[in-house]
Amino acid sequence: MSERVAVRKTYKLYIGGKFPRSESGRSYIVQDANVALSSRKDARDAVVAARAAVKGWAGTTAYNRGQVLYRVAEMLEGRREQFVALGVPGEEVDAAIDRWVWYAGWSDKLAQVYGGANPVAGPYFNISAPEPTGVVAVVAPERPALLGLVSVIAPAIVSGNTVVVAASPAEPLPAITLAEVLATSDLPGGVVNLLTGKISETVPTLAAHMDVNAIDLTGVADAGLAAELEIKAAENLKRVLRPAPADHDWFADPGVTRMTTLLETKTVWHPKGV
Repeated sequence: MSERVAVRKTYKLYIGGKFPRSESGRSYIVQDANVALSSRKDARDAVVAARAAVKGWAGTTAYNRGQVLYRVAEMLEGRREQFVALGVPGEEVDAAIDRWVWYAGWSDKLAQVYGGANPVAGPYFNISAPEPTGVVAVVAPERPALLGLVSVIAPAIVSGNTVVVAASPAEPLPAITLAEVLATSDLPGGVVNLLTGKISETVPTLAAHMDVNAIDLTGVADAGLAAELEIKAAENLKRVLRPAPADHDWFADPGVTRMTTLLETKTVWHPKGV
């Protein structure tokens, strides 16, 4: 009997809940695996998918969004060994699972902590409530490949935003494998869209895109590129998150800054009844 040849996996993009190849047909090799090389057209397609998903995801109750994030943690727990086989340390996988649970717990508490009734003169109720910004472009950090990725996706989507994520070109396999987890975790298609390939090719398109409301530059190590992206974002009034690049401890308590930076505050006046 001849020896069986294993099926070689091609790591594709994740756009609109599906796994397409790059429209350019390009790919590159990482750890002996073929990985799709995203184009500017792929980035635009991802924004279209993210925009289409905003209304439904933002309109979902906070409690249900928390349930979905917790479901992601459950599914990730079941595929722990798959990530370990890709070279992700076990303790990092565990931390990534816990990070999903942590943000899931915040879903129905954001409005209570960061909203409230305001004292005003006159017979009115004046209520401020946090709302999602909309479509957020995210550049994921290179390392830790899985925990860093989760730590930039979860705080963006927990409040109702949708994201287009540019995965690290050097560490794309955990990112696409996480996309496979998301695809089986009740997360609606288009809430998370993931691009692999050159950051310098796809992210400028996202920064300049008029239908992207905010951009997180966490994974941009090149100061020159980061400045260029900030200029492109400023030209269309995007909100920009650019954390300090040095010695970030991804295993530490994540805090709430990433969630609150990607929120808008809506204030409503209503007359009091007699």
